[in-house]
Order: sequence, then structure tokens, then C-alpha cells
Amino acid sequence: MEKYLMLDTETANTIDDPFYYDLGYAVIDENGTIYETASFVNADIFLDPSMMENAYFKEKIPQYWREIKNGSRILKRHTSIKRIVREVMQKYNITYVVAHNAAFDWRSTAYTQRLLTSSKYRFFFRYGTKILDTLKMAREVLSDDTDYINFCTSNNYLTSNGNLRFTAEILYRYLTKNPDFVESHTGLEDVLIEKEIFTFCKKRNPKVNGLLW
Repeated sequence: MEKYLMLDTETANTIDDPFYYDLGYAVIDENGTIYETASFVNADIFLDPSMMENAYFKEKIPQYWREIKNGSRILKRHTSIKRIVREVMQKYNITYVVAHNAAFDWRSTAYTQRLLTSSKYRFFFRYGTKILDTLKMAREVLSDDTDYINFCTSNNYLTSNGNLRFTAEILYRYLTKNPDFVESHTGLEDVLIEKEIFTFCKKRNPKVNGLLW
């Protein structure tokens, strides 16, 4: 069965120019079986106080230090993280990387690569890697779904224009019927909920087109 690399990043800097300080991944299949996971903290960004001053969820920095010390997250340089990800993809013959709002995670990995190499090397993933976006997939399978429409309407999960929202947190609340669920906003933990969105979409429509490009 084909394997996928499900990935999530947490970042510093801006939405348009994000640099990741946290990268989590899980190797999965479309049934949701997990083959291995990892949680890395990018030392090049995380240990730079000026970078982390502009980090999203910077209030979690003490939590990261605790988890680095207890071994649940691994502090590594970007070059090592990139090498490990590529080795894992080669090990499982992975050609698909999956993320929720995948354009953002693609930017965060590529822009960090460019920042730290002065654009000598511009891409995090090997040429030919295909990017799947579970946000796109969820929109395709749920936009006309009466149950999801009613769920969003009754909970006011709507944009300012009255459109349905498809954040990972809202989708996971819908899938689990748990209205109190709050997303962790840490890489690996978010991967583990986003893989449920992926498997749901694949089961609902095996031919769903989640390709980012």
C-alpha cells in the first residue's frame, strides 16, 4: 500500500514569509496506519531570540524546552532535519507529502531552506515530490454535504462572507463530534489530527483531487 508523509510546521516571521521552528511528521497510508513519527525543533530558528520574538505561539517556548529535555521533541539543525525527511521518504518510497493548507507548509520549509543557505539551495523536498492539501480535499468532499453545512451553520463556523470554514480544528470537531476539541498548534500533534482528515476524505472519495498544483 502506498505510503504518504503527513507534515505540519509551526513558524516564526510572517504568514507570507514563514520560517519553521517546529516540524512534525508521520508516515501513514490512506487507511490511517502510522508507520513512524518524528518531532523536530529547528535549532537554527528556535535558538535565535530575534526570530522567536516573532514566532506564532511563542508562549509555548517553555513547553518546547521541557519536551526537548524529556526527549519527546528533538532539537536539530535544519540541514539534519531535511536529510532525515529525505531518508525517510526514500525508505518508504514516498512521493506524496500531505499537509492541511499545504501551501503554507511548503513555503515554510522552502523559505527556511533559502534563508539558511542564502538561496544556494531553494527547495526542501526533492524534485518530483507531489504535494497534497487536505484543505482542498475537505472542501471537495464536504462543501455540498448537508450534514457538514448544518454543523457549520449551527456552530457559526462561517467566514465573514458566510462561507463554510474548513480549518483542521473545525474539521476534527466534526469528525469526532467533539465540540470542545482545541488544536495543539504543535507540529506532530497537529499531524495526528490532520491524518484523520486525510483518511476521511480518501474514504469518502478515493479519487478526490488534493494536489496543490
